Amino acid sequence: MEDNREPSEETKEQWHQDPDNWIWGMFYYNPKDARLFPPKKVRELGWTINFANPNSVFIAFVIIGILLIISEKIKLAQ
Repeated sequence: MEDNREPSEETKEQWHQDPDNWIWGMFYYNPKDARLFPPKKVRELGWTINFANPNSVFIAFVIIGILLIISEKIKLAQ
């Protein structure tokens, strides 16, 4: 039976501090962590993508695509 409880803040902090969850020290990859956008290694800098979560990667590509479309429309309008 799968445990669907939200992990404790202590568990999230342990994941965050674990160097095995950071590829090259800057890409967060933790399949156990269901968060789409966990805090960056330096929390004051915002959030990052959990590359182990396919939903977060998809959302990031959608956001990048939208930004590219908008920038292209702005370029064409000038």
